[in-house]
Amino acid sequence: MFPIKQIAEKLNIPNEYLIYYGQHMAKLKLELLSEWKSPKQAKFIMVTAMTPTSHGEGKTVVSIGLAQAIERHGKRPIVTLREPSLGPVFGLKGGATGGGKSQVLPAERINLHFTGDFHAITTAHNLLAAAIDSHLHHGNELRFDVDNIFWPRTMDMNDRALRHIIVGLGGKTNGVPRETGFVITAASEVMAIMGLANSREDLRRKLDDILLGYNLDGQMIRARDLGVTGALMVLLNEAIMPNLAQTTEGTPAFVHTGPFANIAHGTSSVISQKMAMKLADYVINESGFGADLGAEKYFDLVMPKSGLKPAAAVLIATARALAAHGVSADFPNDSALNNLRRGLANLQTHLNNLRKYKVPVVVAINRFTTDTDEEIAAIREFCREANVESAIVEVYTKGGEGAMDLAAKVMAVADASDAEQVTPLYPLELGLEEKVERVAKEIYGAGTVYFDSEARKKLRKFTTLGFGQLPVCIAKTPSSLSDNPKVLGAPRGWTMTVTDAHLSAGAGFVVVVAGSMMLMPGLPKVPQAAKLDVDDRGEIIGMNY
Repeated sequence: MFPIKQIAEKLNIPNEYLIYYGQHMAKLKLELLSEWKSPKQAKFIMVTAMTPTSHGEGKTVVSIGLAQAIERHGKRPIVTLREPSLGPVFGLKGGATGGGKSQVLPAERINLHFTGDFHAITTAHNLLAAAIDSHLHHGNELRFDVDNIFWPRTMDMNDRALRHIIVGLGGKTNGVPRETGFVITAASEVMAIMGLANSREDLRRKLDDILLGYNLDGQMIRARDLGVTGALMVLLNEAIMPNLAQTTEGTPAFVHTGPFANIAHGTSSVISQKMAMKLADYVINESGFGADLGAEKYFDLVMPKSGLKPAAAVLIATARALAAHGVSADFPNDSALNNLRRGLANLQTHLNNLRKYKVPVVVAINRFTTDTDEEIAAIREFCREANVESAIVEVYTKGGEGAMDLAAKVMAVADASDAEQVTPLYPLELGLEEKVERVAKEIYGAGTVYFDSEARKKLRKFTTLGFGQLPVCIAKTPSSLSDNPKVLGAPRGWTMTVTDAHLSAGAGFVVVVAGSMMLMPGLPKVPQAAKLDVDDRGEIIGMNY
């Protein structure tokens, strides 16, 4: 690794804008965003993927490798990534800093405690929860309806036992008994607010606006009513600043905030993206899971709030995922190649969806060592017939060298495009239910949407309260285009079931839950935690990249 000051010098960032966290990490002061004058803005590149398998298809590693390749082409790139959550690190997927020769470093520190942002967000969220229960204990002056308090608690770990709990047991000294629960920190509204805030002033406004619940007259109670916003700002004072790190080839990386794309909006912070746009020629931004989740939420939720429009999208496909999506009960013993050919329908759906936003697309074929030449040829032939540029990517084993073709094609497409033509799928004036239906039918391939009575009632109440103009953030399984993780391929005409809805008034969107999606994951039977340890020298071993 290079000293982080040397990475900052690549971007001409003066030392006065850096807060050092050791030799290899630094915070970027927000004054860099407001004071730095730039003659032009970078081209914004979105990296997304087809519907992934449970282990992911390499969006982070390809994003990093693409940035490294662009730098090899003599340009100035920045890759903007989310911070890893400890839930997946110790759960199913392991670390989220790329892998092989395309990682963001220092990987172990970023995967674990990094600069403390997740801890700050977790603590701020829980301070607000503690303030609610303290208010109830001391007389409930705001007249909270204890059956209509929405603010949960949070922790950055997969723990299914905390999804639904009762607090305040053990007598009057321990508070007022009531039902509540935990969400994982990546699903916290404070995380979403941090990711969407444009400044400290904007952060304060958004925290003030958090809806905590209703009083006994059915009126809204906001975070501002408890008078603790200043304390939340204190806890988040450094966490709002983007983190500067580096890739395995010394390419600058901004790593900041970590909302999941299946239960939140799934991209790095708006502040880090805007800062990168002032400093780079190309900004490579990863969005989470498949294009039906991270990309859709970027176009329909983040883009209208940030004003940042992608000049191109990179759609990642792997032979492994295509074969998984092509498995058919009618052909139980078919070859992987034939399964792959059927699975191309999933890639076609994502390609069609991205084109609906009027963004040019390049398909990145993330090649694994087990892929055959015939499988790669079948994917390339599909791309030729679909009239979309494609490139084979081998960044895990080759670093930036393994994405030189992809980088050349992406830069050419981005340079020739008009990002102002990129538009969201729906206007914000559309009703909440209509927005859900449009995403479900246009992006997921649903034929109809069924709203459970309680979910419909909530959506109508949100509209009555004046929040009908907000975008929707659909919490849905990442394993399928449908709301059923077992339905692979490209299903059409199915019925999506909306089971619940939550108002994130501070962040500025409505969370709509499809199917049995949980906001607090659980650990698998054999988690990644079982593989981790520290050797006698204090070196971490067993981290999955």
